[in-house]
Amino acid sequence: MKNILLILVFITTTACFSQSSKSIHQIGFATLKNEIITSQIIQLVDVRTRDEFKNGYIDRAINIPIKNKEKFKHEVQHLNKNKPIYVYCHSGYRSRVASAILKDLNFKYIYNFSGGWKLWNQMIN
Repeated sequence: MKNILLILVFITTTACFSQSSKSIHQIGFATLKNEIITSQIIQLVDVRTRDEFKNGYIDRAINIPIKNKEKFKHEVQHLNKNKPIYVYCHSGYRSRVASAILKDLNFKYIYNFSGGWKLWNQMIN
């Protein structure tokens, strides 16, 4: 009986861990481009600075800089937590940080564009 209880605890813990670790998905250029083309409403967040955003951005993106994490947390609360959210920065680091924050704020479907603006700009030019 004791062994069965330990097995059940292990299975439950493992299942919960694997579900939470799968909530942030890494996506590439083709996937993001397809979503932008096919989705009527897309939550695409550029977490770079305002100046970086002014110098170029992906169509339909909104700019919510991650530099000030508390301000970022406040501003993303206006987004729909139940709809997919796509996040990018210049090359991937800041968007990973932002994705982790979104996960902590209970956003359900988080997609991190790991190539960022750098890759996007190379691929469209």
